[in-house]
Amino acid sequence: MTRRPLRVGNASGFYGDRFAAVREMLTGGPLDVLTGDYLAELTMLILGRDRLKNPDLGYAKTFLRQLEENLALAHERGVRIVANAGGLNPAGLADALRELAAKLGVPVSVAHVEGDDLMPFSEGALTANAYLGGAGITACLRAGADVVVTGRVTDAALVSGSAAWWFDWAPDAYDRLAGAVVAGHVLECGTQATGGNYAFFTRHDIRTPGFPLAEIAEDGSSVVTKHAGTGGAITVGTVTAQLLYETQGVRYLGPDVTARLDTVRLAPAGPDRVAISDVLGEAPPDTLKVGVTRIGGWRNEVVFVLTGLDVDAKADLVKAQLAEALSGVATVTWTLARTDHPDPDTEETASALLRLVVRDPSPDRVGRGLTAAAVELALGSYPGFHVSAPPGPAQPYGVFTSSLVPAATVPHVAVLPDTTRHPIPPMPAPPSFEGRGSGDGAPEGARGAAPVPGTAAVADSPAGPTAPAPPERAPTTRAPLGALFGARSGDKGGDANIGVWAESDAAWQWLRATLTADALTTLLPETAGLPVARHELPHLRALNFTVTGILGAGVASGHRFDPQAKALGEWLRARHVDIPTHLLSSDPAPEGTRP
Repeated sequence: MTRRPLRVGNASGFYGDRFAAVREMLTGGPLDVLTGDYLAELTMLILGRDRLKNPDLGYAKTFLRQLEENLALAHERGVRIVANAGGLNPAGLADALRELAAKLGVPVSVAHVEGDDLMPFSEGALTANAYLGGAGITACLRAGADVVVTGRVTDAALVSGSAAWWFDWAPDAYDRLAGAVVAGHVLECGTQATGGNYAFFTRHDIRTPGFPLAEIAEDGSSVVTKHAGTGGAITVGTVTAQLLYETQGVRYLGPDVTARLDTVRLAPAGPDRVAISDVLGEAPPDTLKVGVTRIGGWRNEVVFVLTGLDVDAKADLVKAQLAEALSGVATVTWTLARTDHPDPDTEETASALLRLVVRDPSPDRVGRGLTAAAVELALGSYPGFHVSAPPGPAQPYGVFTSSLVPAATVPHVAVLPDTTRHPIPPMPAPPSFEGRGSGDGAPEGARGAAPVPGTAAVADSPAGPTAPAPPERAPTTRAPLGALFGARSGDKGGDANIGVWAESDAAWQWLRATLTADALTTLLPETAGLPVARHELPHLRALNFTVTGILGAGVASGHRFDPQAKALGEWLRARHVDIPTHLLSSDPAPEGTRP
């Protein structure tokens, strides 16, 4: 007998997301499972520092407060809660939830998943966590848990683990699991699927976008939607944008399954409804990604405001005046942002920003002594001297790295509501892999399955892709790339990805032929000298680029002006190129109706 679709929602895309979202999702319409994603690379560093101060901490405290307000409501409505808010201490969060339930008089059972914490791992590591799959979540739900909290599982596992419980899928039901993983990836970042951070945001009212949910069918297909009456929009475009977010390549490697992103098909299924189908799955790798955070050293920064004329000369003067104070500092980075305008009518638009960032293993070399040297220039430097904010003390910065460990060596354990410990057996060894992999569970350089004959997926070398011959020369117009194409970008450790998609077949053919890896490097000079790989996702009419090393040691190190590459895609869309005029003059179909 076929079971009805699972209705699973999301109420958090990061630690600090909208607090009221849990209640909004519980009261907005029917749900079977409500998930929440609270973990990211930077979050693990924050939780690691929390744990240093108090070993009983290490979990997302916000989640506990949210359930204090909503646990009774979830129980009343029969909604299971599944969240990775356990962070570095899922057992501690589970105990706190049991105490909370007893205090509130709500008869719920709580379970948790552990085994991801591999500390001690290596010298200097603050945290080291393997990315587990959804099988532990499945076991907890099968044992009757009303609330399941985990540590570091893949973001999509919150959904795929719930779906495997609902439909009682076998561990080798790869196509079905892959479909659920893709749905989970769409949901995991919350309102990014409902119009948040969307390239074509002016088409929709996204002042308060609702959170997404998915109706997952027994065959692994799904429909992404949101509660009626909530803000934002669900369109093929918003779902495409989220599918391209933080993925690298055509294979999305995970601990339970490898999802083939080049097989995903999207179709409108009604107002604010998008169907996801035809996702193929392959065996997962026999290794797990381990995310490791460390304290990398100490950093500080000063932003000098340069107003009016002779901006370059003013910047050169400051650099010369601070040269001696900076001589012993390990890393010194100067950046001049020419935000000034000619003939400005306000002081702000007359000003440029000179940013000094310093890093060193010792807090003394980038602390008060250095900032004092900057402040002492106040009356003896360029005319109009001032800084954007008073310089402060040195601050520690983090470093994120990843590595691989054999999956069989990681103790994936479901701790059931009756405290029984249920070990999750590792998956059987997969066939040999030859191509580059991708996904939340795959580190840089992970290896994925070989391409299936006949597919259009291509992974380009840094030297440039193999692209089809350019179309015949047609009249062109110089215009921003974003006038025709959407983009979304994000981070994976020190790497960045940029997904670019077209809204028509004709625009896709031009994009595919034109935006090579070399062309991307030309448009974004900051990527010069870095390895750039290009992957094609023809069913999504999209290209996905991976830029290796652009983020240095990851978000916590503050390596770039945009440390998580969130706006890298928008920079690309702002660059001007020669676009065929007939493509720019073609009106795209309404988002809800495009195939």
